[in-house]
Amino acid sequence: MKFLIYATALSLIGSCATLSHKEKVQAIKDNVTIVKPEQLLKYSQTITPEELKEYLYQFAADEFQGRKTGTPGQKLASNFIRDYYKTQGIPSPEGISNYFQPIPSSYIGDNYGDSENVLAYIEGSEKPNEVIVISAHLDHEGVDSSGDVYNGADDDGSGTVALFEMAEAFKEAKKNGHGPKRSILFLHVTAEEIGLQGSRFYTENPVFPLKKTIANLNIDMIGRIDRKHENNHDYIYLIGSDRLSTELHYVSEVVNDTFFNFELNYTYNAEHDHNRYYYRSDHYNFAKNNIPVIFYFNGEHKDYHQPSDTADKINYTILAKRTQLIFATAWQLANQKKRIIVDKS
Repeated sequence: MKFLIYATALSLIGSCATLSHKEKVQAIKDNVTIVKPEQLLKYSQTITPEELKEYLYQFAADEFQGRKTGTPGQKLASNFIRDYYKTQGIPSPEGISNYFQPIPSSYIGDNYGDSENVLAYIEGSEKPNEVIVISAHLDHEGVDSSGDVYNGADDDGSGTVALFEMAEAFKEAKKNGHGPKRSILFLHVTAEEIGLQGSRFYTENPVFPLKKTIANLNIDMIGRIDRKHENNHDYIYLIGSDRLSTELHYVSEVVNDTFFNFELNYTYNAEHDHNRYYYRSDHYNFAKNNIPVIFYFNGEHKDYHQPSDTADKINYTILAKRTQLIFATAWQLANQKKRIIVDKS
């Protein structure tokens, strides 16, 4: 395992003008330091397949009736998320009453009831006003006319429970004197399925100033394997990592190369990708505000937006490893000396 001396990655770009592109890239990567690597590994390993499975079987249960925005089932899901953080002793941020950021139906649309984002918070020890937002959407498709429940285990129950486990890991680190230097906001957004409404509401009504929000790591489906990777489960699609910050992209790559060795697949990050995933999940409302983002995604599968997206089909081993990768990336962003630089727009 290699740990390197810190230098701001982007400062090397000008000084490497005579190098080839490949050499420049390697120079940037070689000057990203992993902060407190032993502690990073220790707390990432508290994220386990067993706990993720326990939480997801509860969150993707029929009792939540598919979590359609503004319905009683979605309210039950929001309460479940709030109660999890209460039980863990992880607070909501100041200015948020009882973990909920209410969103009126007039904002969402007349066909939907009032809803809410759910927010929890680990305060940073040295730079608490600088914030990394880790997000996942809590809503899904509801119940169809035949009474079939869209449980949304992968979409986005997998992201929801990943936030649980990361929050628990950061809390444990803080309890032991290794808490993040910057603050971490765990943002469970509503109304993603009907137009990214919950994340749009948050960015229009931020709890923390957007200028102090240094990155958004957004998770939307990380518990399954797509058809292209049936023989290689150690992969994850990353979207947006280089759109606004060269440094964010290489921080992400160094974290992966050092600890996880995933295939980081950028297929859907292409500017002209016909799927347009960059514009289709909650990170986009942060990117629109010049906040660097990474969208983590396992790709579509035959159960995507079907009642058959159930908890028994999740690969919990790979869900845990992907969650550990995202935790480690957040750890690095929260603890490195300088906030990442936005060098693109």
